[in-house]
Amino acid sequence: MRGGSVSMGIVFCDVANVSDAKGKATKSKILRVKKSPANRDYERRGVITRGAVIETEAGEAVVTSRPTDDGVVNAVLTKSK
Repeated sequence: MRGGSVSMGIVFCDVANVSDAKGKATKSKILRVKKSPANRDYERRGVITRGAVIETEAGEAVVTSRPTDDGVVNAVLTKSK
């Protein structure tokens, strides 16, 4: 990147850091992408973007980070199992 800094993105990820309503974060396995506001095709292909709704072992969560730029998938739980 400009200025000599390095951007670390991810190509594949199977776990997400999921925060619940109380603010407790746990590592949870990603099962599938349920909905993607960026592109309908991303749902079928399983591409995770910011704002995407993913199904995890903890429940349904919305991605709050930018995985291709941040290198990590952070999400907030909307429906718990």
